[in-house]
Amino acid sequence: MRLFVAIELDPNARRQIGNVQDALIKQGVKGNYTPPENLHLTLAFLGERSEYSAVLAALKRVKYESFTIETDRPGRFGGVWWVGISQCAGLERLAQAVREALDGAGIAYDRKAFRGHITILRRPDDAGDRIPEIPTEPVSMKVDRFSLMRSDRGSRGMVYTPLGSIPARESQQ
Repeated sequence: MRLFVAIELDPNARRQIGNVQDALIKQGVKGNYTPPENLHLTLAFLGERSEYSAVLAALKRVKYESFTIETDRPGRFGGVWWVGISQCAGLERLAQAVREALDGAGIAYDRKAFRGHITILRRPDDAGDRIPEIPTEPVSMKVDRFSLMRSDRGSRGMVYTPLGSIPARESQQ
C-alpha cells in the first residue's frame, strides 16, 4: 500500500481551493485536476509499505499545538501546479516533528525539503511556462489534527483513505 502523512482540508478550504481550480478551467487550462475530496497538504511521503501499524505508532508520539494555516499564491514544480501555504511556524514545527518521529522509528520517507503546498493540477495541457493570473483570496484553516493516509488507484483515479488521525494536544481529552 502507498502511504503518506497529511493534513486533510476542511470543507470550506476544499470549496475555496476548488474555486481556484474552477477559475483555471474557465481560462481553458486542461489537465489532471485534484478532486476536491483529495485536496490535502502532505507532511511526508512514505511510498509503498506492506503494513502501517508501526508508522501509526510512531506518528502517535508526535506532540503539537493546533495552529492556523493560510494559503498564499499559486505556483508550480514542473508539471505540478499548487496553491502555496504562507510562512507558518506551527506548520514547519509539525512537519519537522513528523519527520523526527519517522526517523526515530527507522521508517523511510521521501527526504525532499518540506514546502507547504496543496496540489491542484498535474500535467496541464498546453499551459505554457506560467500559471495564468487568477484572483485568489487567502484561505485560512485551523489545523488540529493530521492523518496517516493510504492511496489506492480506483476506477476514477486515486482514492485517499485515512488510516488514523493524530489530534493536537489541546484536542485530546
